[in-house]
Amino acid sequence: MPEPDRIIRSRTVLARTGLSRSTMYRKIAEGTFPAQIRISVNGAGWRESDINRWIENPVSWRPRRDDEIRLQEVAK
Repeated sequence: MPEPDRIIRSRTVLARTGLSRSTMYRKIAEGTFPAQIRISVNGAGWRESDINRWIENPVSWRPRRDDEIRLQEVAK
């Protein structure tokens, strides 16, 4: 049975990727880094699988099609 996808917080994401906070958010705005998801009113995190995919190939990373649809729904 596959393990469930964990949600990791920004401190962990920054430590694993080696990015600065400002670079991470710039890349999110450019669409070249996974966007965070809301986990509470004041909290957000990232799917660990998305971060792992980015770490494997940061240059060619693009959101999956279902991620793009989810982002469009959140923007409404």
